[in-house]
Amino acid sequence: MGTLISPHGSQVLKPLLLEGKAREEELKKAQGLPKVTMTSRETSDLIMLGIGAFTPLDGFMGHDDWKGVCAEYKTSTGLFWPIPITLSAQKSVAEGLKNGSEVALVDDETSEVMGTMRVKEKYTIDKAYECAEIFRTGDREHPGVAKVMAQADINLAGPVKVLSESSYPKQFSDIYMRPAESRKRFEEKGWKTIAALQLRNPMHRSHEYLAKIAIEVVDGVFIHQLVGKLKEGDIPANVRTRCINVLVDRYFVKNTVLMGGYPMEMRYAGPREALLHGVFRQNFGCTHLIVGRDHAGVGSYYGPFDSQKIFDEIPRDALELKPFKIDWTFYCYKCRGMASTKTCPHGKEDRLILSGTALRKSLSEGKPVAEEFSRPEVLEILKDYYAHLEHTVEIKTHAASEGVGMEKR
Repeated sequence: MGTLISPHGSQVLKPLLLEGKAREEELKKAQGLPKVTMTSRETSDLIMLGIGAFTPLDGFMGHDDWKGVCAEYKTSTGLFWPIPITLSAQKSVAEGLKNGSEVALVDDETSEVMGTMRVKEKYTIDKAYECAEIFRTGDREHPGVAKVMAQADINLAGPVKVLSESSYPKQFSDIYMRPAESRKRFEEKGWKTIAALQLRNPMHRSHEYLAKIAIEVVDGVFIHQLVGKLKEGDIPANVRTRCINVLVDRYFVKNTVLMGGYPMEMRYAGPREALLHGVFRQNFGCTHLIVGRDHAGVGSYYGPFDSQKIFDEIPRDALELKPFKIDWTFYCYKCRGMASTKTCPHGKEDRLILSGTALRKSLSEGKPVAEEFSRPEVLEILKDYYAHLEHTVEIKTHAASEGVGMEKR
């Protein structure tokens, strides 16, 4: 791994994705195995295992690992890990499996065989307990809680062999990147210190400001955006990519930024998810994670800086990667530029608070957006996206009112 930071809990990456003849043989064998269907979250976790992003895990967690992660942030072997990586199965399916048997793992949305697993353990969990520990709430309006509570009755644990990355490599060929690939790019650039910027929204001025603060003190910034499944209303990855590209091309010094995409599904677990972001960013080769306001949060379930505070609550040696904590940022009309509460002496009335949620709301409702919210090139792309979205909705609404199916038009 050269001069880069070591992968989490290991000296080498441990990708579980089979290739070539080994993949062909395992795929052929999988056709005759009992099938276990996976939710989109479980599929995305399997892909993260496959590409080595969840190094050093070798598969889905057993009961002791699940309990240890929920209660103490560590597996049964003492490995620091903040969120359970588990697989659930219907009781009728699980009862037909014996420990030691092999199963084919099938995505429930595409029916594609994504991998195989040797079942080492079958167990039940207290879902409400997991939600209370991981999400700090049992409210089923929380998207992460809803996912856990909807899981099947029995968890299956065991080592996996991964056979597919789904459509991600082709669909996002310009940004999709495995940890081995990002590490290679960092080494080619001569970067030793790299700050990851987590993104699930288009970059507004606050994101830009966070990245540029980091660039002042590290070798480069890895703009690492999520291309996995999001909640309804979030902006698609291809639109976000266009926004990031134009921003980086026109407003950043050349060779200070690298953009990548990763396939994990958001859990919206706030502080706990910030730690998971730190774990797999270390596997991607990053030394720092930029943690701003409401990192990985949703709604008002977490305080604005809970995701920063949690890094101070874990053991010092839990992660080699360190958080890059940045205060509340905004545009100040009196400062005539971006600032934070540490640098701006002016009052709230002089500040424009920037957030992805506010930006999406204004654009989706056709309301004017302050020019200080984002760069004009970015706003142009987003306005075009929402205009087309609105037009599509109008067509569907008209078709429905006329009693005409879209396929007949």
